[in-house]
Amino acid sequence: MKKIDYKKEMKQLYSASVKEPGIVDVPEMNFIMVDGHGDPNTSEMFKDAVGALFRISYTLKFMIKKSDIQIDYGVMPLEGLWWADDMSKFVTGEKESWKWTAMIMQPQCVTDKLYIEAKEIVRKKKDMVAISKLRFDSFREGKSAQIMHMGPFSEEGPTIEKLHKFIVARGYKIFGKHHEIYMSDIKRTAPEKWKTIIRQPMKG
Repeated sequence: MKKIDYKKEMKQLYSASVKEPGIVDVPEMNFIMVDGHGDPNTSEMFKDAVGALFRISYTLKFMIKKSDIQIDYGVMPLEGLWWADDMSKFVTGEKESWKWTAMIMQPQCVTDKLYIEAKEIVRKKKDMVAISKLRFDSFREGKSAQIMHMGPFSEEGPTIEKLHKFIVARGYKIFGKHHEIYMSDIKRTAPEKWKTIIRQPMKG
């Protein structure tokens, strides 16, 4: 059986420097995604969405492992796109006004057919509210800047500011949605050791 660590295979996208931002070209990839709104710290919608994403991602992992494909891989980390209709409220941290897309990247061996089968398996085993809201879709960011933030999410401000200054200093404009990739299991890791890749698409 072939074992693949996609985080290592795509190291340039799933690792980043803590000290200085870097530029990456993010290709089109497939994700299971779900949209929502509200404060992620208190929103049942966000909690349900994350639970459904991981449940179906692990179901797909084991389906593929047991199939003729016979690939064993680690489920990819949770990612989030964040924005607000009034971006001033996003900047000032008025989280009840935030909108989000929670998502997990899927390897190329995951097809629409497999996704539909996995969704049905999960639905039969456990009637999760968010399952019906999930979608399997492609997403491409293109040229982006990214940096690793170490510490609690509430302390991301200076890291985000550093990333934005880096983009502007190189003659680019901030474009698209604020993107975070959660590299740590926050249930098992102390907040000061949480690793979050912060990515911002940009255009010339």
